[in-house]
Amino acid sequence: MTGLCVNNLNFSYGSRHVLKSVAFDTLQKGQLTALIGPNAAGKSTLFKCIAGLNKSSGSTICLNDTDLSTLSGQERLRRVCFMPQFFAANAALTVFDVVMMAQKQLRGWRVSTEDTQAVARALDAGGIGHLAEAYVGELSGGQAQMVSVVQALVRQSDAYLFDEPTSALDLRHQLQVLGRIRDAIRNRDAIGMVALHDLNLAARFADHLILLGKGEILAQGRPDEVLRDPKISEIYGVDIELSKGPREDLLVHAYAS
Repeated sequence: MTGLCVNNLNFSYGSRHVLKSVAFDTLQKGQLTALIGPNAAGKSTLFKCIAGLNKSSGSTICLNDTDLSTLSGQERLRRVCFMPQFFAANAALTVFDVVMMAQKQLRGWRVSTEDTQAVARALDAGGIGHLAEAYVGELSGGQAQMVSVVQALVRQSDAYLFDEPTSALDLRHQLQVLGRIRDAIRNRDAIGMVALHDLNLAARFADHLILLGKGEILAQGRPDEVLRDPKISEIYGVDIELSKGPREDLLVHAYAS
């Protein structure tokens, strides 16, 4: 079966169990899934397990009929693109340099005219062409986050995992970045997962939601289904009401219990 599936995924940091028998329905190509849940729910850990950065126990993680545990680390890195929550790069490199490194990753280091053009297009598409010659150490938190998204999208992978890609951005850039991620997933017929705290952004941009709480999958399905599930109010500790906006988009209203 094509898509991304996870079954019986367990992970612990020492004696602390972070993920407990995590399993979710097969994620379909061309769709964006938002992974939601409160702080310390295990979202980042789940992404690292799928990417192979954390070694989970007793699990099966398959991507387009391939058991990812059978792949070399290099091949798994090529097929699963993981954007971590915090941007890390040598402060002495320029934005163009770090995106070029992502462009060339796993494909040799000889830079061609096509590579240079691809990086320039990616920077322009990401709205950061003007930062090409800026040094990474000079960037604001929001600018660094936008560079990290471009680094991910310049790669050609089967699955993309974005861990809180909008946490440092203002509202306009949040909408732009999530729109670019969603469009890239659809246009490439890839599998996309994005961890989000903002439930309104999740409702607006995701085709599918997975609610993770205390290391377990509590609900999954269409945004309107998951956001109406009583478990979401329980796990966030707030009362939640839904309404429709003027464009028929789903709006989430949260109130302290």
